[in-house]
Amino acid sequence: MTTSDLHPHYDLVARAIAALAAGADTSLAELSRRLDVSEFHLQRVFGEWAGVSPKRFLQFISKERALAALRSENDVLSATLFAGLSSPGRLHDLMVSCEGVTPGQARAFGAGLRIRYGAHGTALGPAFVGLTERGICHLRFIDETADPVAELREEWPEATLVEDPAAARETLDALARPRAPMRLWLKGTNFQIKVWEALLRVPEGALVSYSRLATVAGMPKAARAVASAVAANPVAWLVPCHRVIRSSGVLGQYRWGPERKAALIGWEAARREAA
Repeated sequence: MTTSDLHPHYDLVARAIAALAAGADTSLAELSRRLDVSEFHLQRVFGEWAGVSPKRFLQFISKERALAALRSENDVLSATLFAGLSSPGRLHDLMVSCEGVTPGQARAFGAGLRIRYGAHGTALGPAFVGLTERGICHLRFIDETADPVAELREEWPEATLVEDPAAARETLDALARPRAPMRLWLKGTNFQIKVWEALLRVPEGALVSYSRLATVAGMPKAARAVASAVAANPVAWLVPCHRVIRSSGVLGQYRWGPERKAALIGWEAARREAA
């Protein structure tokens, strides 16, 4: 099943996650009643999307699980981050490589640069991607109130933008494949790049606090600045800012909505458990 197959059902999944996160009755009968769908349909869609039941998924995004994840991952996560490695099994940072835009390239605002772009459905809803010869420079979940092409133009005002639906579809479909290598070409300050590189070393299914991320990135007293860098991440999903939560266990806000952050965290936890 590809992400384009999953996309039509994400709205239902997101509504279910929002209801679960808000404390709704976790019984399939009550949840399906709230969402005005049959129990069979909800179970089938949610099972295909997450690989687990809605009740099990709720356990993955609960505050209790988040706190336990922060505690249990502390020593292992610190060791793997400092070593520049990732999770047991396939290493995320070996599959996603990152290169920073040079100061000169940033000052040129994309002059002489060709960026192919397009939108396509993913397991987390429709997304928009910008591709260069050096790698992915831009990846956003599509907000109905925003113009994704205008956002890309604002980020790279002098670049030549070329619509390429086929390349976008191929890239975005690959997001759900755990062994698909990706190259990123990121524009940001040295500080931001350092934070984003640290994020790339956080294993799939793991969670880290802002303070821990700041420490691992070598800036233990700059948690607020690190949080700002996390929020400025130009590449959703692949630079996994969704894996950073508050030390209290609260998942917190997310640029593309709290339901999508919970969806990503739960979806990755389910994949990790299955592996």
